Amino acid sequence: MNRPIYLALDFKNWQETELFLVKYQLDQVAVKVGMELFYREGPDVVKRLRDRGHEVFLDIKLHDIPTTIYKAMKNIAKLDVALTNVHGLGGGEMIQAAKAGLLDGANGSNIPDLLAVTLLTSIQEEVLKQELKIQSSVEETVVHLAKLAQDNGADGVVCSAHEVKALKAVCGDQFLAVTPGIRLLNSHSNDQKRVATPSLAKRNGADALVIGRSITLADHPKKAYLTAKEEWNA
Repeated sequence: MNRPIYLALDFKNWQETELFLVKYQLDQVAVKVGMELFYREGPDVVKRLRDRGHEVFLDIKLHDIPTTIYKAMKNIAKLDVALTNVHGLGGGEMIQAAKAGLLDGANGSNIPDLLAVTLLTSIQEEVLKQELKIQSSVEETVVHLAKLAQDNGADGVVCSAHEVKALKAVCGDQFLAVTPGIRLLNSHSNDQKRVATPSLAKRNGADALVIGRSITLADHPKKAYLTAKEEWNA
């Protein structure tokens, strides 16, 4: 991972994606490809973005039995992405299998960093306790899953900016914390609950941000992207 901001390309197809990047001159910015775009376009979308000079975070949050995860990650390793992820709730053996798949698939070169998703930023305390029957707090659960991920070979986690300080205290500064749910000032939080600004995420120790709708739905997306960079660098 080499970039502090990943632009979430939450578009329905390649045509919309390319039009947006070209229209707003977002050349060679780091991008996040999620399920919607990847399931529509397949691995080819990653190749197209890499050919345009974009570093790619492939955010498809795999969660399956270890053997399946190993085979999937072995294929993902060949796509030349910078980051990819699994759900931390899949457990230690699954995370180990994911890392092994990346190592074997990359064959020693350009190994993607493996992230474990802790809790989705749409989940609040009430959902955690009443629906998922997890009685620990959001922060305690995130830190626990981060340590589990670290102990089983992950390079970092996906978490909200609000939990970064606590997990860094346990896992150390070298363990990556990539934070979605980032909103610029005056932007809507939409369906995400545990949101933060770029400056708050930076102060809390985040290593990288994922920003989507605050930029893609802005009146001036390029200006919004530059604003996020300025706030991060300030």
